[in-house]
Amino acid sequence: MRADDLTSLYQQTVLEHHRAPHNHGALGDATHRSEGVNRFCGDQIALALRLRDGAIEAARFVGEGCAISRASASLLTDAVRGADEGRARALVAIVSQLVSSGAQPLDEARLEALGELALLRAVRSYPARENCALLAWQILEAALDGKAHA
Repeated sequence: MRADDLTSLYQQTVLEHHRAPHNHGALGDATHRSEGVNRFCGDQIALALRLRDGAIEAARFVGEGCAISRASASLLTDAVRGADEGRARALVAIVSQLVSSGAQPLDEARLEALGELALLRAVRSYPARENCALLAWQILEAALDGKAHA
C-alpha cells in the first residue's frame, strides 16, 4: 500500500472510530478494570474487561481525549474480544512495536494478520502521538495485571 493511501485510510479510520467508537460505555459486570491518563496531552481512558474461562468475553471503555486515543481504544476493544490473556498481551507488544518510531517495523504478513489494527502503523509518522495511540494498550496490560491505574 502506498504511503499516501495508508495515511488517507488511517485518517478515515481514526475519524470513524472517534465519532462512533465501538464498545464505548460502562461494563457493569467487569472482572478487570484499569484507567490511565496521558500526562503529555490529558487523554483519559478507563477500560473494563469481563474474562470468562480465560478469555476476554467483553471489553468496553469510557474516556475523553484526542481522536487517536479514542480510536485506538475502540480498535482495542474489537481486537481483544474473544482473545485469551496471552493473545491480548501479545497484541499489546505488537501494537507497541507497530506504532513506535524507534521499533523494528512489522513484516507485511504480520501486518496483514492484524487487519484494521495495522492502520495504526501510520502513527509512526507522528512520533508525538505515540503515547496517544498506546494509552489504551497500556491500560489493557494494567487491567490484566490487576492494577487499578496505568
